[in-house]
Amino acid sequence: MKTPQAKARTPRSLVRPHVQELQAYVPGEQPKVKGLVKLNTNENPYAPSPKVLATVQAAVDERLRLYPDPTAEKLRERLARLHGCQPDQVLVGNGSDELLALATRAFVEPAPEGALAHWSKYPSHSGPKLNVRTVQYFTPSYSLYPVLADIHAAAKVAAPLESDFSLPTLLKLRRGKVWNFYAALTFITTPNAPSGRGYPTAELEALCQAMEGVVWLDEAYAEFADDNALSLAFKYPHVIVSRTFSKAYSLCYQRVGYCVGHAELIAALQRIKDSYNVNGLGQVAALASLDDLTYYRANFRRLKQARTALTADLTGLGFTVLPSQTNFILARPPTLSAEVWQGKLREHKILVRWFGAYETRDYLRISLGTDDELAALLKAVRAILKD
Repeated sequence: MKTPQAKARTPRSLVRPHVQELQAYVPGEQPKVKGLVKLNTNENPYAPSPKVLATVQAAVDERLRLYPDPTAEKLRERLARLHGCQPDQVLVGNGSDELLALATRAFVEPAPEGALAHWSKYPSHSGPKLNVRTVQYFTPSYSLYPVLADIHAAAKVAAPLESDFSLPTLLKLRRGKVWNFYAALTFITTPNAPSGRGYPTAELEALCQAMEGVVWLDEAYAEFADDNALSLAFKYPHVIVSRTFSKAYSLCYQRVGYCVGHAELIAALQRIKDSYNVNGLGQVAALASLDDLTYYRANFRRLKQARTALTADLTGLGFTVLPSQTNFILARPPTLSAEVWQGKLREHKILVRWFGAYETRDYLRISLGTDDELAALLKAVRAILKD
């Protein structure tokens, strides 16, 4: 008796059509050549606290064979004490990126299979107003947001910031035809990336008050800003604030982030997270960081001073530097296009970031580095201007 032959299939045919069309998030260049000055990915140029390094090294023992705490309980309790809330209002994630993805899965319904993702096509089924299939964000902002929406097959609303990267007024948003006050999930990067612009808490609060769905305030750079909006997570039950140990606490390698919000929203995220989503050494490092805040706060002040000095130096060389509340600046270079400047700086072994989008194509994003790294940047700038 002959056995039926399997149909010939290509590997591509095994992948969902929706996934075949996705565009992945594009991270900054990770250099494979030694000697490059890396000012392109907004990492903290200073090492973690010596106490943190010692604590992590001491934790490299037989514990490596064990699973980590699945809920990062000690870290959640420590963060709750720091921010004056309860542990059930805090969730720790594998970087804040995981938490953004969890929010998309928890609060947004995917569009019907094969449908065009546009929020106006689909009626809400969770109430008379809330549009359950919509992920909303300002543009330009963190480029992961549209990727997460596409992965989830959700509708996207991308609303433009003002030309100076400030938030549009509520009146302007209401008069426009883009912003959706009933979006299921709205991401706001504050301070903004890639511009570095900070937003007053009063402006953010007015926007949060006007929204029907979940508002996620992505405060990845809050420690470098003069203001933050964490209080809004305690004041409004539909607001969540996320932060990360990557930027301020020099723990990019460990991937630890957290978010704070109403206990019911946090519980929803908790239900869908991976079982052991935060590695044990990352939990150890984050806890040790919170026990040495004096060291880190001194670094925050140091980087703010470097930001002021670099802004003045580049302005003196003909650059237009936008006000920043982050550990990077956005600067429009003179004479040549920003894209050409990026290439010329790389020839001088300086890595900076250039984004080709219409709103940002005239600018370079430059991360703050050590004094020596910024001196090397300025030396290269002067050489390029001279040539």
